[in-house]
Amino acid sequence: MITAFMMLAALATQPKYEVYAIRYATIPGFKVSGLIEGADPARRIDIAMMVWLIRGNGRNVLVDSGFYRPSIFKSWKVDSFVRPDEAVAHAGVKPEEITDVILTHAHWDHAGGAELFPKAQIWIQKDEYQYYTVDAWKPDGKHGGIDHEDMDFLEHANKEGRLHLVDGDREILPGIRVYTGGRHTFASQYVSVDAKPGTIVLASDNMYLYENLEKHLPIAQTFDAKSNLAAQDRMKTIASKPQLIVTGHDPLVMTRFPKVADNVVRIE
Repeated sequence: MITAFMMLAALATQPKYEVYAIRYATIPGFKVSGLIEGADPARRIDIAMMVWLIRGNGRNVLVDSGFYRPSIFKSWKVDSFVRPDEAVAHAGVKPEEITDVILTHAHWDHAGGAELFPKAQIWIQKDEYQYYTVDAWKPDGKHGGIDHEDMDFLEHANKEGRLHLVDGDREILPGIRVYTGGRHTFASQYVSVDAKPGTIVLASDNMYLYENLEKHLPIAQTFDAKSNLAAQDRMKTIASKPQLIVTGHDPLVMTRFPKVADNVVRIE
């Protein structure tokens, strides 16, 4: 028989993580109309390129892995770049100490640095992986923002037994869950964390800016605007409070939360 005391004891032993946002680069002058549907095309913003570190329960989990391939710098102007593994080291965790990398989606700026963390188990939605390794490259496919080398690495990781293909919404590690529905890419996901200040939602590119949340506006780059708004609404029900929803590229992330090191803030 499960008593109320046993239930409270179980809750008390559940892992409570610390979560950090780490800024590793800036892309200046990005069009806001590429972030928020219907935004003034003349508006521009210097967007923050970030990864998120989850620490606790004997794990160092990285959400997204940034980019570093030389080809990217030929296509984009990038300021204040620190290679993602070095940026994570500035937060106090060596690259080889990263136990898991959760890829919210397969775009170059989120999946491109996965190979920099050599001992990590890698988590991605099964449908995302299958689409961008096969169907996206067919005549009617969509592969904008996807780098062949990134997909080649994920296939290699799969053969090594380090790739975990997630089928929809579920808890993938104790106290860490993933959810689909934002449709930024074919099957992008976002992450919730049972953290010390409450349940944190790491939206990644399912919500680019706080303006998306505050004005209830879909992101500009999505397979389905309705599903993106539905995902935003769901995030509000998952997070302990709206302030614990962390957007994917808003530079305000680095000023809304307490600084613990250069370009590192703790989400609380």
